[in-house]
Amino acid sequence: MVTLQDIEAAQQRIGEAIHRSPCPRSEQFKDITQCAALYCKMENLQRTGAFKERGALNTLLSLTPEERARGVIAASAGNHAQGLAYHAGRQGISSIIVMPERTPIIKASRTRAYGAQVVLHGSNFDEAYAEALRLQEHDGRVFIHPFNDPRVIAGQGTIGLELLEQCPHMDMVVVPIGGGGLISGVACALKETNPRIKIIGVQASAIASMKASVDAGQVTELPAGTTIADGIAVRRPGDYTFEMIRRYVDDIVTVDEEEIANAILLLLEREKTVTEGAGAVGLAALINGKIPSARGRKVVLLLSGGNIDVNLVSRIIERGLVKDGRLVRLVVRMPDRPGMLARLTAGIAQQGANVVEIYHNRAFSRTGLGEVAVEVTLETRGRGHIEELMASLGQNGWQVAEET
Repeated sequence: MVTLQDIEAAQQRIGEAIHRSPCPRSEQFKDITQCAALYCKMENLQRTGAFKERGALNTLLSLTPEERARGVIAASAGNHAQGLAYHAGRQGISSIIVMPERTPIIKASRTRAYGAQVVLHGSNFDEAYAEALRLQEHDGRVFIHPFNDPRVIAGQGTIGLELLEQCPHMDMVVVPIGGGGLISGVACALKETNPRIKIIGVQASAIASMKASVDAGQVTELPAGTTIADGIAVRRPGDYTFEMIRRYVDDIVTVDEEEIANAILLLLEREKTVTEGAGAVGLAALINGKIPSARGRKVVLLLSGGNIDVNLVSRIIERGLVKDGRLVRLVVRMPDRPGMLARLTAGIAQQGANVVEIYHNRAFSRTGLGEVAVEVTLETRGRGHIEELMASLGQNGWQVAEET
């Protein structure tokens, strides 16, 4: 078991090489979460975009000269890879990172840019992990596990020590869980200092291996799952982390994909901060009522990382706009006569909506002869505006339906 003394030693070891991330108070989500106060520990602002470099650097600095000369190898979905590659490069240590083939492009490219040799293998972390172990046995490098290593756990625990200084009156900390390295270190640092602080873990429901393990009373491996929170998509949690979570963590909850996507969008729009899926699960749990004990308490939300593919951000934004009624697709059935399309666009403009896309096709329309169905995608002000627009267009005798 990692101790508070191990974490304090890690903090001394890594020193100023790791950014002391800010933990500002959030007024944007205080009402919606019903917390007495809400603070965001912004680990997404680290040099490599996530908390992982804390544990990676602490481990690298603990290597013997002989181990440094052999070089290191790791398996990672992305954030451990970048943290290890960046600090190994700065320390002059050769590194190989095995990443799943579906790793977001931004994570793989940045890992290469930091100087590591990247090997893409397997469809998930566990397959990449098996390949890394095979390569490690062949090359004789030092394997650095992304979460099931006491040195890594101690490094991540330095976040807890910072929180004790930044938010000394906190009642609860909400932490993402994948393999469990982050929450194990943070929970140890906090609970050993102030046992009254509640530690709540959050997992993606698509692959909640730690929750399943705690519920079963033993480390449990789940089938592979797909989630936008790829940074915490771990089928089998660690043995070290499992025992520490059973000792220090008060509860584990899960959130689904729509809840995660909405949390990413809310953080971007309201807090003006970019988080990846894994970093947004805590907010997703709070705003969807998964942690009722947070109401009326001073809560710290740990935003663990911000390395998200821009293409995914674009899709999340579009789906969020549709959900909020700010983007809508209407199907308007109208007479197929000259000037009708102009009347339609004029009617839309009169109601203050903006045309994004319009599709007018006679040959493949299912309407009768003499009619046409026009599909139009619009920017609107919300659900009320959509209802007003549909009512206005319907006054022309046209059939108007919203496409879902």
